[in-house]
Amino acid sequence: MDSLGHMDEVQIRGAVVDEQTRCRHYAGPLDVVAIRFFCCDRWYPCLQCHREAEAHPISRWPQARREELALLCGVCRERFSIAEYLLAQACAHCGAGFNPGCATHHRFYFEL
Repeated sequence: MDSLGHMDEVQIRGAVVDEQTRCRHYAGPLDVVAIRFFCCDRWYPCLQCHREAEAHPISRWPQARREELALLCGVCRERFSIAEYLLAQACAHCGAGFNPGCATHHRFYFEL
């Protein structure tokens, strides 16, 4: 947080193609979530973007760290916890819908 209590701006890395964190791998209308990767503490739109940019393998968020603010809504820039994300179909702050297909990748990001 900055001195005024605002969240610092998140730098999204990878093949980002728009301001709502869509990337060249996932650019549908509901692909508006970025994740802070446990292994490097860097934000990417998807695991392919991470694999293309980093020289290390992806390591998953431990179950004990589900309260970490590791997800970002690309529409409103609100950060939210892993626990919130795993139960959400949309952003609790702005209502933007999330791609339900992302659940097939949870095993890459989070210990289940």
